[in-house]
Amino acid sequence: MITHVTASDADFEENRPRMFGIAYRMLGSAAEAEDAVQDAYLRWASADRAAIEHPGAWLAKVVTNLCLTTLTSARVRREEYVGPWLPEPVLTGDGTLGPLESAEQRDSVSMALLVLLEQLTPVERAVYVLREAFAYSHREIAAVLDLTEVNCRQLYRRAAGRVAADRAAAQERRSAPDPERWQSLVETFMTAARGGDLARLEGLLTADVRFVSDGGGVVGAALRPILGRDKVARFAIGVLKKFAGDLPVSLAEVNGAPALLFGGSAVLLVEFENGLVSGLSTVLNPEKLEFLQRQLSRS
Repeated sequence: MITHVTASDADFEENRPRMFGIAYRMLGSAAEAEDAVQDAYLRWASADRAAIEHPGAWLAKVVTNLCLTTLTSARVRREEYVGPWLPEPVLTGDGTLGPLESAEQRDSVSMALLVLLEQLTPVERAVYVLREAFAYSHREIAAVLDLTEVNCRQLYRRAAGRVAADRAAAQERRSAPDPERWQSLVETFMTAARGGDLARLEGLLTADVRFVSDGGGVVGAALRPILGRDKVARFAIGVLKKFAGDLPVSLAEVNGAPALLFGGSAVLLVEFENGLVSGLSTVLNPEKLEFLQRQLSRS
């Protein structure tokens, strides 16, 4: 006699990390991802557990569709957002977003990719995330989204093509030095910026360097990306003086890449090209740092 085992809360907890990983990659927001997982639990609690044969697949479908609904309203909020929008930074050294052992896995949660995914439609984003980050087959994705397998393949090709084209245009020359080299380069940059050494700082930047700061209208930040060596150097000195001051600086893995934390009140990600700083992104909006602060308090 075959005994059917009823899905339990233990099944939900086992799948919680994957659900959060899917939701974060789809939404770019840790807070919204947590809300999606919580809403998934409410549906799980009221569901007929005896009818759920595969809890993982059921939960993935629920959280993905919750995210699709959230993305519809998120697009309106992003259009009204004050200044540049960046994803909420998440510490990834503790496995919060799942294993990031390969370059491809780290790339799946990178700030740069999450920003590019904003250009996709909600359904394209869902297909891309499930395929690229979690290796779902097109048949499995079709079941999650209630689409045909052929349609899923078309959506994936379109999404992957757009992402590849945008990345080739924006990041073709970007490269990540090894962690020790990265830290040395950043320390040199920080010394020049905090010391107000404009000439030295300019010498550390590429001619087309770009600085994006996300204050969300909550704290003062540049309302547009800062472009060019001279402007970025001056802005970097000013923003570090204003927001970092004498705060302790620590190195951490954020969204799969090394980053600087300023007492939990700001996050700075630095990109390099041939040993020079080619891009800087800083999240200053305190609302976007709440999840990271909770991570820091637990560690």
